Amino acid sequence: MGNGDIFQIVGFFIAFLLALCFHEFAHGWVAKKLGDNTAETMGRLSLNPFVHADMVGTFILPLASLFTGALLFGWAKPVPVNPRNLRDAKNGMFLVALAGPASNMLLALLCMVALGAVAATAGTYSSASAQFLVRFIQINVVLAVFNMIPIHPLDGGKVIGRFLPINFDRFMEENQMIFMMILLFLFLGGAGQAILGPPVAYLTNFFIKGALVLAQVF
Repeated sequence: MGNGDIFQIVGFFIAFLLALCFHEFAHGWVAKKLGDNTAETMGRLSLNPFVHADMVGTFILPLASLFTGALLFGWAKPVPVNPRNLRDAKNGMFLVALAGPASNMLLALLCMVALGAVAATAGTYSSASAQFLVRFIQINVVLAVFNMIPIHPLDGGKVIGRFLPINFDRFMEENQMIFMMILLFLFLGGAGQAILGPPVAYLTNFFIKGALVLAQVF
């Protein structure tokens, strides 16, 4: 592996950290807007990725994915939220959970606009900046799709919990570590591409095609 590859991996990992910390910041920011200051009190309402870092989900698995060429995925420590402080606990948790994946889709949308501008200026999508934006779009899409998998403690579990019977949602939450371990083993066994691949490819292509359209406008 050459120095160029190392620099590229470092660049993509920094992009991953930025996407991840924006995701966690969005959770805390929406929670604060809805009445809960727990994240801010505990120093988690921050764009510093290291206050959200989880050793396995933020460093080990993402770096392993980058070095092996596997589909990049990961997570951070959940932002603390006290539902009792929210003005509407049930709908509030739904919105707080949805804020994380939505923030990544917003970043992907902004990258789409930037990619269109870069392509219009340079006349090509092969430049280093264009390729970085394409990868940053993919990173954000992966984070959004992964976190929307409908199991606790992922955001998708809290989102779908808004619509589940209380007893079933409580069962899912009480057994969240079991479900998460199963999911982790599936990903380590190579099932990550099968689970995330199709929606990630569809959404990534959507944003890239959007950039193509914008490039004609700029």
